[in-house]
Amino acid sequence: MKPKKAIIVGGSSGLGAELAWMLAIDGCKVAIIGRSFEKLNRACLSNPEMISAYEHDVRQIQDVPQLFEEICRDLGGLDLIIYVAGVMPEVAADEFDTSKDRDMIETNFLGCVAWLNEAARRFQDVGAGTIVGIGSVAGDRGRHAQPVYNASKAAMATYLEALRNRLSRQGIKVVTIKPGPIATPMTAHLDQSKMMSAETAAKLILKKMNRGGEHYLKPTHWLIFLIIRHIPSPIFRRLRL
Repeated sequence: MKPKKAIIVGGSSGLGAELAWMLAIDGCKVAIIGRSFEKLNRACLSNPEMISAYEHDVRQIQDVPQLFEEICRDLGGLDLIIYVAGVMPEVAADEFDTSKDRDMIETNFLGCVAWLNEAARRFQDVGAGTIVGIGSVAGDRGRHAQPVYNASKAAMATYLEALRNRLSRQGIKVVTIKPGPIATPMTAHLDQSKMMSAETAAKLILKKMNRGGEHYLKPTHWLIFLIIRHIPSPIFRRLRL
């Protein structure tokens, strides 16, 4: 069944905004959440009758329960939640910056737990619903370039797997999406010439979220990362992938 009422955490721009627009044109009422009031308003303009905006910093996890309930009341229910929010600041090869690391952990993982715990509790009570977390192939191994970004996405994947194991018997779908690099504001400091567009990624995610489980967006990624996950650590370290 197509979702009729959805929350997208991190829906003000990039991939989240594309997902919101595609869901809205398919008849779904969507609440988008983000830090920037201006970006939220721009995203709403694509379909103001179906998309509503809520300003929120996902690092403020104490505000989540009340805001979640408010949004569910405004929507008149909830069928789907997608957690897209994420940050990946530039990190130099010799840099160890705990403030950047904390921002990644709080945004990419703790915010995810705070929002999806609320959805899990609600869906568990009604015996239906879909939870989608946008992770990353970066969480499959500890790469030298982004230690904490990798760790935050690995933690997210493990958390979603545990939710899936807990909730699947109750008719609730929990979906983990592991994209490769996507051309979004988060990756603007990188070379985006070979990255997947946000529009293409959103279309693939909406197709794959109908099934539970863990999904890569490219068929080749499944095989590539199966191999990468099984490379012994001493060899992986020398390859500097």
